Amino acid sequence: MRSLVLALLASTSLMTASHAAEPAAPATEVRTPLSELGKSDPYLWMEEIEGTRAMDWAKARNAKTMPVLQGDARYAGLESQALAILNAKDRVPGVSFAGDGSLRNFWQDATHVRGLWRKTTLESYRTAEPVWETILDIDALTKAENANWVFKGAGCLPPEDTRCLLSLSNGGKDAVTVREFDTTTKSFVPGGFELPEGKQNYTWLDRDTLLVAREWEPGQVTKSGYAYVLKTIKRGQPLSAATELYRGTETDVSVSPFVLRDADGKTVAVMAARGVTFFESEYYLLSDKGPVKLDLPLKASIQGYVAGQMVVLMEQDWAEKGFKTGDLISFDLAALKAAPTAAKATLVLRPTARQSVESVTTTRTKLVVALLDNVKGAARVLTHGAQGWTSQDLALPANSSIGLGSTSEKDERLFVTVTGYLTPSTFWLADAGTLKLEQVKASPARFDASTHVVEQFEATSSDGVKIPYFVVRPKAVKYDGSNPTLLYAYGGFQVPMTPGYSGVMGKLWLERGGTYVVANIRGGGEFGPAWHEAGLKENRQKVYDDFFAVSQDLITRKITSPRRLGIMGGSNGGLLMGVALTQRPELYNAIVVQVPLFDMIRYSQIGAGASWVGEYGDPAIPSERAVIEKYDPYSNLKAGKPYPEVFIETSTKDDRVHPAHARKAAARLEELGYPVLYYENIDGGHAGAANLAETARRQAMEYIYLSRKLMD
Repeated sequence: MRSLVLALLASTSLMTASHAAEPAAPATEVRTPLSELGKSDPYLWMEEIEGTRAMDWAKARNAKTMPVLQGDARYAGLESQALAILNAKDRVPGVSFAGDGSLRNFWQDATHVRGLWRKTTLESYRTAEPVWETILDIDALTKAENANWVFKGAGCLPPEDTRCLLSLSNGGKDAVTVREFDTTTKSFVPGGFELPEGKQNYTWLDRDTLLVAREWEPGQVTKSGYAYVLKTIKRGQPLSAATELYRGTETDVSVSPFVLRDADGKTVAVMAARGVTFFESEYYLLSDKGPVKLDLPLKASIQGYVAGQMVVLMEQDWAEKGFKTGDLISFDLAALKAAPTAAKATLVLRPTARQSVESVTTTRTKLVVALLDNVKGAARVLTHGAQGWTSQDLALPANSSIGLGSTSEKDERLFVTVTGYLTPSTFWLADAGTLKLEQVKASPARFDASTHVVEQFEATSSDGVKIPYFVVRPKAVKYDGSNPTLLYAYGGFQVPMTPGYSGVMGKLWLERGGTYVVANIRGGGEFGPAWHEAGLKENRQKVYDDFFAVSQDLITRKITSPRRLGIMGGSNGGLLMGVALTQRPELYNAIVVQVPLFDMIRYSQIGAGASWVGEYGDPAIPSERAVIEKYDPYSNLKAGKPYPEVFIETSTKDDRVHPAHARKAAARLEELGYPVLYYENIDGGHAGAANLAETARRQAMEYIYLSRKLMD
């Protein structure tokens, strides 16, 4: 989690925009009208998401692709295995603390396809067979309302957490309908808060007041499609009576409200976060006197509040204050509110060059930080006192990924997950006060990991930078280039790729003799903000060169060969797959392109694309477009190249990365005479699936495709 604010903005992942009324071009450059970009594209009609022509085209491609992959003799077995893992009754349910003393969980299986929101006690959770009490059955709700609901979470009002704002999505879209729910009566509140469908950011102020940023009037959204006007709504008020608190601009990414509360649920600060770009934000204290801007660099993110301290992660140097990129700092909140531009900050933690802060959370009086150290996890407890911050380590298993889960506001407890490529997730209850650890649950193994081993290597990129990567390979592998190998990477938006257990991947790939590789290329967050910064905009090619360096290193070490090497990536990673296809097709024999960005000349005009300019650059600015054009997969598809047959996937309901990217990629490849497999899920949103059965179907098709290309 990059910050408290980005958690609130999770639905706007992959986003960026500009501060001014129109993104500013250099003085010597004239912006190209957006209407001119890609205007001669013969496939513009595919940008109408559910247009009849586009849908007929997608359904026709599904009808060609599905028999090929599902007709493989191995398909039924793989789908069955995937579904069994996804629906397994002995999966360990992740839980969260609730103020009413319960532990809550959202659960899906074969019987509850859309899911159950349910609760238990800690005592029961510790047992092999916890007793669960249903709070809300989403399948029953969907049937009763004749709807297509996908549960997107619940935001509950502390300290009791019994009044909740439920987010319900039609088919998995980012846009949600919000309805007030009472967990004590297990029903929607009659006449309670309700926000019509939209991409909206909201939180409780108190029991009778919400802070909401949404499309209040038709078209009142940013160029990225998100809200920029923040208002308060009182219980019983129509939306038209809401009171404006803060207004951004149309060219911001979005505006979000958030509330800092003490451990007893009392509001200590009301704030607005103005997303100037995905990586740049302004923070405003809100009061009856109006908004007051905090004195923070644009690349800084508020992480939380504990022991009177507001904790902030620095994502750029703050030279005049003596802080560096990656530092965790804090402000005394009372002093900050009294003098927003003069409050003094204190250093909480400074990572080393090979470390980064991955996530931050708080218990009643403690700050808990998950660190990455050379892409391996650690957890640290920090305490604020008269002498500043002191630090202690949680003695969790080494060489793993550490995930900070739900925390208790009543005491110092928190849940922590520990996982690795070959190690199923274990669930620990930690006490940040005593440092005591209790393993409360352990996920069953879903595949035979005894035949594989995990190693970490480094490749040298085109500019000499060392790029780490993990290899999960059979112990008995022969270094003769014959090993079927799947390479995965993302490389963007400061998202780190850390070790994690996938039962489906293990069963459908590793157990069948495959090798799995994850590349920690620049653009991600493995080594903090600087690792991400190194792959932005004009430096984008470095991300792709890193990926090619890892690919070549695998071949040089004879772990695999181009004949046996396949790659997979989704979203921003789908763009990476497109670049690999067009720039280095000779390295690969299989490419799985999941919910991709692909048309980078028009990306800022479709889906939420206008929000990603801070990552890739602005195609309307000629100098920035010149950089994008060099790697843009769509315009660089050419005839007569050694492209492998690719498998492209998307979702009609993806209202973040527009399905036109995938559609156009497949159509252009077909036009140029290349074989292509294409699958478009009609439901599912950006995650690609609205239920576990669809997830199993998609994953089985992926591994059939990879088996046909790399194992046969």
